Amino acid sequence: MSVKKIPLRQCTGCGEMKSKKEMIRVIKTPEDEIVMDTTGKKNGRGAYICASSDCLNKAIKNRGLERSLKVNIPAEVYEELKEELEKLEAR
Repeated sequence: MSVKKIPLRQCTGCGEMKSKKEMIRVIKTPEDEIVMDTTGKKNGRGAYICASSDCLNKAIKNRGLERSLKVNIPAEVYEELKEELEKLEAR
């Protein structure tokens, strides 16, 4: 039997490599909206962050999401992402 390969992605905040299932995908849609993709299947350019608010704060500070998505992200969008992440952490 062959061993199934686990896809790894790098967190834009802390830089750790983790499996796709452990991380949250943030995408830039074709309409240039920045949204959190909990399913991991939506269309658009994606960047990954760990499922913690610390990593999101690091990604904001080092502009990791902006570099990965190749777009300037306004502060309002970051606030929306923080709120969505807090809802996911509460589960």
